[in-house]
Amino acid sequence: MDKLDRTTRSSLMRRVRRINTGPELAVRRLLFSQGYRYRLHGVALPGRPDIVFSRRRCVIFVHGCFWHGHDCPRGRPPKSNVEFWTTKLERNRERDLQCARQLDEMGWRVLVVWQCELADVPALSERLSSFLG
Repeated sequence: MDKLDRTTRSSLMRRVRRINTGPELAVRRLLFSQGYRYRLHGVALPGRPDIVFSRRRCVIFVHGCFWHGHDCPRGRPPKSNVEFWTTKLERNRERDLQCARQLDEMGWRVLVVWQCELADVPALSERLSSFLG
């Protein structure tokens, strides 16, 4: 059972940001500190990638574990309103896969960085470098 009433929960969920999230800003800072320069939120590309490297034809999506259904403790769906959340999160995963496929067909390389991966900065740094190198 949800601890918040319906209107409070709705208000809280409306405040969740879509762009410039904490995890996204952390990845951008890490990339910038490594000397990489990039564009943000590729509007012309499928899925509006968070970080775009046009010359390299590489994009990075920074996914929140909850919203994109990652298989980690943060990615567990809520126990209330199960039908709604199961449908919503499954739709998000399907959309992510479709966007990645479209980008691949267009000749772009795609990397997904999960929110939980930010806990191990050296490993993430190495992963970003090898992807962009």
